[in-house]
Amino acid sequence: MTITLNEIVKLIKEFDNFLILTHRRPDGDTLGCAGGLAQGLGELGKTAHVLPNPETTPRYMQLVEDYLAPENYVPQCIITVDTATLDLLPENALKYADKITICIDHHSSNPLYAKYTYLDAQCASCGELVYDILIALSGSVSAKTAGHLYAALSTDTGCFAYANTTAKVLQTAARLIEAGAPHREMNKAFFRTRTRSRVKIEGAIFSEMEFCFNGAVAIATITRAMLEQSGAVEDDLDDIASLPGSIEGVVVGITIRELTSERDCKISVRSSPSVNSNEICAHFGGGGHAMAAGASVNGTIGEIKERLYSILSEIFK
Repeated sequence: MTITLNEIVKLIKEFDNFLILTHRRPDGDTLGCAGGLAQGLGELGKTAHVLPNPETTPRYMQLVEDYLAPENYVPQCIITVDTATLDLLPENALKYADKITICIDHHSSNPLYAKYTYLDAQCASCGELVYDILIALSGSVSAKTAGHLYAALSTDTGCFAYANTTAKVLQTAARLIEAGAPHREMNKAFFRTRTRSRVKIEGAIFSEMEFCFNGAVAIATITRAMLEQSGAVEDDLDDIASLPGSIEGVVVGITIRELTSERDCKISVRSSPSVNSNEICAHFGGGGHAMAAGASVNGTIGEIKERLYSILSEIFK
């Protein structure tokens, strides 16, 4: 069932010994929310830990490293943050799948898998929701909490450049900066610094990019061979799905990435408001937001492209 802000605040006050779960291939939003919530709850005298996510990259480890759950920790209340569906949980979190008390999320595709879900699909990032909860609980956030939540907001909005950026997210970011979030350092680290491997993989992606439907659609592919040749690691692929949509005239930018094999792929779709990314990914069993969605797909890059052409031909007919 969905709950209101007042209801989730009341629930949190009643519980202690929290365990916070993040999603697979964790980004700044899920990890920033987890770290911010754990820090904020700790400042309220609660015990709160984050379940270690094995896919956390060095870029974002700073957001959660102080809160990682010790072995044999027994939680009373399990919370997921920024996790739209249960199949997005990392393998070590699957044992908690039927025990999730609270889900805090901003994905319209969320099927309400938790006992209680605090959901607002109008929010640009889940970090906004965590901020509202902590403010309702205590009236303020510390500088450390503010830093974690600023990371959540800024990474999910492309440093406030994406179309999902709203007046509310900018207002929240301003309040976090006032609270002490180190925004200058974070902006440089997350958005203005690239490794040489990142530059190489971007070059390979752009050189192989395919344009169709009169340039309205750009499809990027990332193979395991491309990663090996460029030396790129997971940390180099942060926000890589935004590249196709950055090109003039592109309405829908799609990234297809090989994962563990040529038949294990992930698609990421970014679109302008005129096209619903969530609906495109729903054809593959995925979902997300209207302008940013994704899906895990069993199939080769060629097979996935054929399916995409069929779907997109109905949109651009």
